[in-house]
Amino acid sequence: MAISVPTDVSTGSTAVRSAAPWVRWTAFGAGIGAAASTAVVAAASGLGIYFARQVVTPVRTRDENLEILAVTESEFGRQVILPANADTTVDGTYSLYFDDGAGHARIGAIRSYVPREGTVQRDVEEVYSGDLGKALRGWWSGSIYPTPAAVGMPQEDVEIPVENGTAPAWLVRTPGAETWAIMVHGRGARRTECLRAVRTAREAGLTSLLISYRNDGEAPYASDGRYGLGLTEWQDVEAAIRFALENGAKDVVLFGWSMGGAISLQTADRSPLRRYIRAMVLDGPVIDWVNVLSHHAKVNRIPAQAGRLGQWLISNAAGRALTGLAAPLDLKSMDWVTRAEEIRIPTLILHSKDDDFVPYGPSAELADKNPDVITFEPFTEAGHTKEYNVDPERWERVVLNWLGNALGRTRHPSEHRTGE
Repeated sequence: MAISVPTDVSTGSTAVRSAAPWVRWTAFGAGIGAAASTAVVAAASGLGIYFARQVVTPVRTRDENLEILAVTESEFGRQVILPANADTTVDGTYSLYFDDGAGHARIGAIRSYVPREGTVQRDVEEVYSGDLGKALRGWWSGSIYPTPAAVGMPQEDVEIPVENGTAPAWLVRTPGAETWAIMVHGRGARRTECLRAVRTAREAGLTSLLISYRNDGEAPYASDGRYGLGLTEWQDVEAAIRFALENGAKDVVLFGWSMGGAISLQTADRSPLRRYIRAMVLDGPVIDWVNVLSHHAKVNRIPAQAGRLGQWLISNAAGRALTGLAAPLDLKSMDWVTRAEEIRIPTLILHSKDDDFVPYGPSAELADKNPDVITFEPFTEAGHTKEYNVDPERWERVVLNWLGNALGRTRHPSEHRTGE
């Protein structure tokens, strides 16, 4: 998931660490008289409109904000030298995409990190595509693998009927599985984000369906070309559940990352097929959009009134002409801390306390309010949805143990159908 405003510093890390020059100029102008104050209000309004549009508008191209300084050979094999930042200096396994996404390398252990030099040297575990030696810039990602085959899993390419066409998906079958894992990626990501979980799902005895959904660059775009933050995308997850049921599944487990977590929660709340959802596994989920948007406004040094205006524009019909949304989005209805007792499907939340993109606080609070249904597993050090990248063994162990208990104690959906 990525929400951004223009900045005067490109760090390559997830969080924006500097306000735009014109934001600072606006703040300066606030103290120079009534005329300037009027200008500040106008500027804040413009910034609020821009912020609202950024939240709901899909990004068609990724910003190659990370310089690739050198590729070398050493006693450990091939290595890449990168600028040291909050992402590249964290242990774990990641991806480096380059050449507008056509190039993809899997990056592993840190071999050298000299803070005073501002660089970090890491292993290049594998280059899946492109010529890393010629690459100059790219972007960092937690999506490690390009396809299920790269994880060593059997892969089928399937198409799921959705609004405006069909959405491509990967099907990874587990022989004899009657429960399917429907995997839902986050905002600004693609189904490759979910590949980190397919081995775990297979070990748990689940067939995996890794889906695309509206506006993600693979599935058909929505008519308005705007994100619904979960309030529209859930229909594509419902289509995936229907596909699973028509192809041998008796029930499903929803896996969701970031906004994919918000989408999964909306599916469990709104879909007529929710009775087939036996459990949910949510990684770095958006539990409360107001909390997330307030956090991003603060991180990007957007004045409070501009941030509130952005939320109002998204939530109200009067803002449609400015946001491009076909219908306003009820942000309050997506506050699951307030609605905690309404969640009745067993849910595991894995969320890093060091997530600087989607704060973990609402995840922890949600579990505190509904401990009989929701299990919260906190991680540390990992950035947003990178818990697996930092500690894959723990991630897999926690998910496997929890699924074993959740699926073992949950009744089959056929036992709930009386009177439906």
